[in-house]
Amino acid sequence: MDKIAVLIPCYNESKTVKKVINDYQAVLPEATIYVYDNNSSDDTAAIAKAEGAVVRHEYHQGKGNVIRRMFREIDAEAYIMVDGDDTYPAEFAREMVDKVLDRHVDMVVGDRLSSTYFTENKRPFHNFGNSLVRNSINTLFKSDIKDIMTGYRAFSYQFVKSFPVLSKGFEIETEMSIHAVHKNLLVENVIVTYRDRPEGSESKLNTYSDGFKVIKTIIKLYKNYKPFGFFSILAAVLMLLSAGFFIPVLFEYFATGLVFKFPTLIVCGFVALAALISFFSGVILSTINEKNRQDFEMQLHAIQREYNKLREK
Repeated sequence: MDKIAVLIPCYNESKTVKKVINDYQAVLPEATIYVYDNNSSDDTAAIAKAEGAVVRHEYHQGKGNVIRRMFREIDAEAYIMVDGDDTYPAEFAREMVDKVLDRHVDMVVGDRLSSTYFTENKRPFHNFGNSLVRNSINTLFKSDIKDIMTGYRAFSYQFVKSFPVLSKGFEIETEMSIHAVHKNLLVENVIVTYRDRPEGSESKLNTYSDGFKVIKTIIKLYKNYKPFGFFSILAAVLMLLSAGFFIPVLFEYFATGLVFKFPTLIVCGFVALAALISFFSGVILSTINEKNRQDFEMQLHAIQREYNKLREK
């Protein structure tokens, strides 16, 4: 079991991976540095191996798939996850690791948005998207995470071994944030500086397609983690639609004593029925979700016992 594991998922980062490895070797000399190559077509893996990193491969394309493999294979008391593009300075890693080891924090978020991100990042839609995602999640889940989509994080063993990775791509950070908040895990923020990619290094993030995936992930996880809220909103929308079309039929009936739009009346009835079904679905799923949270707490006890055994070896 490693004391500290530095996790670096990489895809075509030959221009920057050497510096990233060297920086974290200097700041965390006791750490084991893992580079997981995700089908790179350049010399990323060879460079990383030459610099003393443990190089492994994930052939299933996508950052989420790489993180899934890392979390399954590596045991450590504390983990640091960082991108291989040299956008996250290593000097903040020690503070983040100490929060995990000394304060038993489950996830430490490297907060770019409170420092230099908006001045360093030259892609305005990325800036808007990060703010939109942060505000949406903090509102929906009543949290206070300062940077939802940052790739610079520290984790405890308990978080890594209890986190079910479902995302395949860059929406993985959003999934991590929502999981931590919903499961009442201890999350703290550390303000970190951010620097844009050096010249010649290209981002793998597509502003529009990956942005759409992130929004889709937020909606899906809100439905899964907050079913009562999700289905109550759906029920309210359906009931308002039903009422909106029913009111003219009702006024017409009061005025003439007749109903001339029977199809509209029938549709309104079915829509109102769908609203009631949606509401009670939310009630039932909320009860099931509460049971899942109880099971998760028991799972944490089992993971803690496993962690204690590994430390004793």
